[in-house]
Amino acid sequence: MAKERLKQRGKKRRVLFSLEASTANKVSLGGDFNNWDTQAHLMRKDANGVWKKTLMLPPARYEYKFLVDGRWWNDPKNDQTCPNSFGTLNNVLIVS
Repeated sequence: MAKERLKQRGKKRRVLFSLEASTANKVSLGGDFNNWDTQAHLMRKDANGVWKKTLMLPPARYEYKFLVDGRWWNDPKNDQTCPNSFGTLNNVLIVS
């Protein structure tokens, strides 16, 4: 799938991804920043049941989702979405 990506030169930014899913057993982060590799960014659950992962990302436009126990979830804290080739939505994140 060909996509336009707005890339700027610049320093990488610290981006915290988080998801409240206290009953989940495994959560990972997939997106175009890791070629949707569901093993590349496994998340860790804190004592409050919130899964977290911090990435260092260069300024750009990214699409992502969470894989929760084998099912794709959108980020409920991010209402910025775009359609994907599977007929569902991906979340959109702009790192500037």
